[in-house]
Amino acid sequence: MKGYWIVKVNVLDMEKQKEYASYAGEAVKKFEGKFLVRGGEQSTKEGKEYQRNVVVEFPSYEQAKSAYESNEYQSAKKILGNNKDRIFAIVEGTQ
Repeated sequence: MKGYWIVKVNVLDMEKQKEYASYAGEAVKKFEGKFLVRGGEQSTKEGKEYQRNVVVEFPSYEQAKSAYESNEYQSAKKILGNNKDRIFAIVEGTQ
């Protein structure tokens, strides 16, 4: 089964966000991830509004988890520190 990162973000520091995105992209690439959604127009119908949505598809749920736990991604996460407003879920697909 494929695995997905599903992330909803309110950007608090644009410079840190750009640097984070560069490092996070390395983890996505290393674990064969593919960005399906990266920003774009949105319409929140229920729940809290977030500025940005990101969906990354990985060949497997295990690869999605490994990408998150990787040194590359953990380095990216440190750039943001505790100053972030987001939801980050790793989800198994249905096919």
